[in-house]
Amino acid sequence: MIKLIVNADDFGYSRGINYGIIDAHKNGVVNSATMMMNMSGVSHAVELAKENPSLQVGIHLVLTCGKPLLNDVPTLVNEHGNFKSRHEFFEDKNISLDELEREWTAQIEKFLESGLKPTHFDSHHHVHTVPEFLPVVQKLAQKYNLSARRISENALQGVAPFTDVFLHDFYGEGVTDDYFEKILTRVQNGQSVEVMCHPGYLDHEILNNSSYAKDRVKETLILSTVKLPRVIDLL
Repeated sequence: MIKLIVNADDFGYSRGINYGIIDAHKNGVVNSATMMMNMSGVSHAVELAKENPSLQVGIHLVLTCGKPLLNDVPTLVNEHGNFKSRHEFFEDKNISLDELEREWTAQIEKFLESGLKPTHFDSHHHVHTVPEFLPVVQKLAQKYNLSARRISENALQGVAPFTDVFLHDFYGEGVTDDYFEKILTRVQNGQSVEVMCHPGYLDHEILNNSSYAKDRVKETLILSTVKLPRVIDLL
């Protein structure tokens, strides 16, 4: 058997995203989601997570979307007080690791204060895998006893990987009806695999702030109706 985790990123981004994730969980194959603790829909996401305890929930650490939880992290923000965009961030990664650790700690602590139990963590735009951030990621993983998403064959050094295999291409043109059938050719028997996904419905927040919009609705439809091969078992 192949052990499958279908993880919906961006839980908490907006109500439209939250409802898409819950529909794809209740009606389909999404069995895990990771929550953005700094976004406008996070209280709604916490409420939905508590109403649907069969959905595993982790933390989606944020550094490139919205505003930080802390107000004393100047190297993490632009002139408007927002996190730097993905483009701005990767153009200039000269930030304080102390500020990063304090902000990500605040995000994890806010999740814990909700009363939810985290399964693992990953990050928006995979920024937790930036090599310069490894000491912070290692420290947080150890402090909170959490595993982390891997994005390559090699897990992050000193950090327990969430799964044996990570697949990121259920996205854009890769969102197809036969995607989960093709997993059988990519994952070995007995391995655990995480498929990253981004279900959601369109609302004001997504239409005005996200570059990935309409495809979220397509993802929601497929994730809510797909039938898995018998040799794939949802964890």
